[in-house]
Amino acid sequence: MGKEAAQWWGVRQDQPGQWSAAIWAPDAQRVSVVVLDQPTPLSRESDGTFRGHFSANVGATYMFDIDGTRIPDPAARQQSRDVHGPSCLTVLPPTADTWSGRDWRDAVVSEIHIGTFTKEGTFAAAAAQLPRLARLGINTVEVMPIAQFAGQRGWGYDGVLPYAVHPAYGTPGDFADFVAAAHRLDMSVILDVVYNHFGPEGAYLHTSSPAFFDAGRVTPWGPAIDFTQKPVRAFFIENAIMWVRDFGVDGLRLDAVHQIQDPTTPEFLAELSTSLRALNLPRPLHLIAEDERNLPDHRQSGVTDAQWNDDYHHSLHCLLTGETEGYYAPFAIDPVRDLATALTEGHVDQGQLRPGQDPTAKPRGAPSGHLPPQSFVNANQTHDQIGNRALGERLISLSSPDAMRIAHAMLLTSPFVPMLFQGEEIGARTPFPFFCDFSGDLAAAVRKGRLSEFSAFSGFDGALPDPLDPQTFYDARPYDAPPADAAAWEDLTTRLLTWRRAVVLPLLHGGLTSATAQILGPKALHVLWHFNTGKLNSVIQLGQPVPADNWPESQTQLSLGSHQNDFAFHTWIEQT
Repeated sequence: MGKEAAQWWGVRQDQPGQWSAAIWAPDAQRVSVVVLDQPTPLSRESDGTFRGHFSANVGATYMFDIDGTRIPDPAARQQSRDVHGPSCLTVLPPTADTWSGRDWRDAVVSEIHIGTFTKEGTFAAAAAQLPRLARLGINTVEVMPIAQFAGQRGWGYDGVLPYAVHPAYGTPGDFADFVAAAHRLDMSVILDVVYNHFGPEGAYLHTSSPAFFDAGRVTPWGPAIDFTQKPVRAFFIENAIMWVRDFGVDGLRLDAVHQIQDPTTPEFLAELSTSLRALNLPRPLHLIAEDERNLPDHRQSGVTDAQWNDDYHHSLHCLLTGETEGYYAPFAIDPVRDLATALTEGHVDQGQLRPGQDPTAKPRGAPSGHLPPQSFVNANQTHDQIGNRALGERLISLSSPDAMRIAHAMLLTSPFVPMLFQGEEIGARTPFPFFCDFSGDLAAAVRKGRLSEFSAFSGFDGALPDPLDPQTFYDARPYDAPPADAAAWEDLTTRLLTWRRAVVLPLLHGGLTSATAQILGPKALHVLWHFNTGKLNSVIQLGQPVPADNWPESQTQLSLGSHQNDFAFHTWIEQT
């Protein structure tokens, strides 16, 4: 079939008014594409894919009929309404965006959730707020998942239609316009995508293609996906290509890749990376993984460029809050030493037996100190670390503004890629609790599951924002009621990022050769990064003063507070 043989999923316009359709349904006997209630039978190929052609106008609604059951297109570019209804024939106009992109070493990231980033909760409203972030020195936005999910409100990790933008946020064209608006401001856009599971409502691949899933394995969020199947790999690779090529995003944040298990060669992530890097793009491509395994392999081989470094967050969180339960337990034993490791070697868990760990348990991770700093995305807080708490509190509400200003300075001036969570740049105190928009038994199960999740924690008193209540969603908007000190926080953010551009980035581009840390006490340390063109020093005081000789004067320095203060920060350059 020539060109058609490469199409595994969805519909595409071959020429105006003419379309080709494909869906992999190896267990089905008869498949049709039904356009405006007019069925067109598709031909079964030997690989279990049904393919064919039909005529229709852009905007017409359609569904697939699988042995008498009608379902929306699993690869629909747009839905006519919710995840259960007909899909829409959609063509995205070709982009004229030729932005040349940026070096990943220069990135300063803000993670945003479109639904709560503005009062309107749309792509258009979010685009209007980007100039404010750009003025502060933030040059990259990482957008939480926008693939369509059931209901109106949600974090996005329950998506079931990976090719369709969530309609509450706008149209596909609106998202393309958002990306173009960011590029006009010299800002990169990273899109968070979820390729490890589907949400609990509206995933019709279970109906059309049961072989899509691995019957012998489940993830914490539902049935596992069988990545050994070529059509399955194609479903996600074609999706990634769509976001990068058709919408112009500059990279992807790959959610929970430790749940993407694939014994084939090349493994799925390697094939995905190769396919994306083979595109003829006018800009660099950035692939960032969330991976609990702490393994350097994908970054060493170039499959990914960077990884979220939760070890950094956990160390800082324990140091500032004293929390000891759950996944914080191993980081609560000696948090300042763990923070020193994170600031010099990236990951804390590097395959060693950790203090307090069961000696029979398998250690996590492998050595990471040889990786360049841009291989790690460090954050003081993320949607996960805030929203997975019972009340969704930010770290500033669990410690103090004084402590957070120092943590802010440490994050934004260290050599790693810094990431803020929306509102952090203004010192927002608004929570970001978990919220969703299910109904019936599924809503009841979510409420019950959230209560069960936190019942084991000693401080939990049963108080929990109702994740189904729209007010929980509204309360997560950080800019509706800025804190009284928002202007001071904006000034601090601008000052720190100006220093980063002028002083830290030139060193980074010269290459890091080594890093060391001296622990000055239970809540203070001095970190020294050696670069080919100079040395960067930082003294970080997160609850104790230090002797004066730890604060030497320099012609190139930045300070917050004094060595005599409990909370203070001093960074300076030694020229080579």
